[in-house]
Amino acid sequence: MNELLPLSPITVIAGRYGVGKTNFSLNLALAAQERGQEVTLMDVDIVNPYFRSSDYTDFLESRGIRIVAPVFAQSMLDTPSLPGSMQAAIEHASDTHPLIIDMGGDDEGAKAMGRFSSAIKSGNSPYTMLYVINERREIESPEETAQMLKDIERRCKLEATGVVNNTHLSEETTLSVVEASAPFAEKTASLLGLPIVCTTVPARYAQQAHVVRPFPVDRHVRMPWE
Repeated sequence: MNELLPLSPITVIAGRYGVGKTNFSLNLALAAQERGQEVTLMDVDIVNPYFRSSDYTDFLESRGIRIVAPVFAQSMLDTPSLPGSMQAAIEHASDTHPLIIDMGGDDEGAKAMGRFSSAIKSGNSPYTMLYVINERREIESPEETAQMLKDIERRCKLEATGVVNNTHLSEETTLSVVEASAPFAEKTASLLGLPIVCTTVPARYAQQAHVVRPFPVDRHVRMPWE
């Protein structure tokens, strides 16, 4: 079983826009729920109107996963606010009731996360922050991808604890796409001095993949036109 499960009390999912943070967050929440943990998923993407965890509220709640999101998160309004329920979710997170936080992939998302950094760091248990990377969506080298995390950490006032290699091409993802991404992920993780905690693999290939800590995922997030 992957070392990600069972989850720590608070797991923050970070990364640039477009790398697949939300789909990874959904899969992680579902996997933890299947392991018997009562999961809450918190959406801190307060700007981007697409690919938000809160867009999948009905689906997740039908699976027993609670959603906490900014006011207006499921609308196209430009002035969302952060409700007190977010602070409460952080304060009440525990080993049996873990919290996954899907951070926005831009400056505003990282800044919003910074509002909660003190509460996260003052908890009784260490938090986990996973830096999601996707070689097929990164326009930078491993060096620049590593530097981007430093910018995220500065804005959100939290430090990453591991790297998630989430390299994919949506429905066109093949096993070779995932396996070929290993050097990029390993170089990025080495530059950061962090472990690769998992490599996401389409569930249909999970038993065949020769990668670092395979984590099977299904595609739950859809494009706006699908």
